[in-house]
Amino acid sequence: MAHVELSLTEVFAPTARTPPEQESDNFGQWSATVARAAEPCLLIDVDTRVVAVSVAGCELLCLGCPEDVIGLPLLDGCLRLLDFTAHRGELTEQETDKIPPLLALHSGRLARGLLRVQAAAGRTDPTVDAISTPVLTDGEVAGSLTFFSEV
Repeated sequence: MAHVELSLTEVFAPTARTPPEQESDNFGQWSATVARAAEPCLLIDVDTRVVAVSVAGCELLCLGCPEDVIGLPLLDGCLRLLDFTAHRGELTEQETDKIPPLLALHSGRLARGLLRVQAAAGRTDPTVDAISTPVLTDGEVAGSLTFFSEV
């Protein structure tokens, strides 16, 4: 006969360190989670502005520190993406519409793809695998959450 155990835990209540307004909705919860994450990840809003990015995400994507990129447009102010040709030219606007964070935002579905990121002078341009999901608030797409892994 199967044996089942049940345990009860305390209800989560925001502490003084966690502002209640930040934890008030799904998007706010993801923002706080991404900011503290050890994994390379990024959260953008519907206007494609960076809402949160992990320190590991900044390092992998050659973005500097999180405080420098929060509030900036993902492509116009932060991330520089290159094509996969030997010339390594910057992606066109038509090509950037198909990157996973924007594809998940506009389609409302999961998206995955490889990205080549322009690194600082003297460093090798990293290639990353990006997996993105839309983030919903009140049933509507409020942004997209992307996890990265170096290839």
